[in-house]
Amino acid sequence: MAVNGILLLDKEEGWTSQDCVAKLRGILGQRRIGHAGTLDPLATGLLVVLVGRATRAAAWAEAEEKEYVAAFRPGLVTDTQDITGNRLLESNVLPSESAVRAALEQFTGEITQIPPMYSAIKINGRKLYEIARRGGEVERAPRRVTVHSIEYLGTEGPDHILRVRCSKGTYIRTLCHDLGQALGCGGCMAALRRTASGALRVEDAKKIGEIQRADADLLLPIDALFPEAAPMTLTPEQEKRCRCGSPFPAPGYDGTRRFYAADGTFLALGRVERGTAVTIKSFFEVE
Repeated sequence: MAVNGILLLDKEEGWTSQDCVAKLRGILGQRRIGHAGTLDPLATGLLVVLVGRATRAAAWAEAEEKEYVAAFRPGLVTDTQDITGNRLLESNVLPSESAVRAALEQFTGEITQIPPMYSAIKINGRKLYEIARRGGEVERAPRRVTVHSIEYLGTEGPDHILRVRCSKGTYIRTLCHDLGQALGCGGCMAALRRTASGALRVEDAKKIGEIQRADADLLLPIDALFPEAAPMTLTPEQEKRCRCGSPFPAPGYDGTRRFYAADGTFLALGRVERGTAVTIKSFFEVE
């Protein structure tokens, strides 16, 4: 029996995102599984997993806005910009809480980041982390990202805890590294937890150990990824054309739409312009 939908996984530390996918293939008995928005092994929290035909929604599953809780450790600089890397610099002159709070102001809004060498970004067909592991380094173009807000949550031992809301593509370890540079003592990321991706929250996620083969009902429906698209129930003739991938008339429905069969089955994400509907991506089973 085919299983299709969105699984919210609370990833644990030490697992790669691909480790999680491989484990879930065995638990759910499904080969067709992917994920949206990679988390490093150090990180924990929300990993959006796509099961079955939901993998067709990968381009929409990675939300534009993410939320993280990060631990910033001042006084330590590493080559990976987090505590898993080789130590490059250590300082015993550490900033006060007020100094950290004040420095955070320059990292909100639209900012520029230079992607870390230990990342999956490709330059000339090679992933940066592959180059870095061989001791190499290449010039990286700065990238513009948006940090919507940074909330200071307090301290835990030597770390300052921050809640960050940001655009996708933002590197939190680079944010910590740059914050350390701004404070003059250096710094890195000591821990990271993704708490939200768009409207999806980690509070609704399950850990690997909580998911069993019979738990297919834990999956969210695929159409949950398109809450801003208004629903549209198709007539039998419209459904027939939709399933064939053909345009069909739909007067009075302009805009992005979720197409449903009369029995409520989600068929496709589509668009209606000037009374004509076209499919953007279909999600129905092909017999």
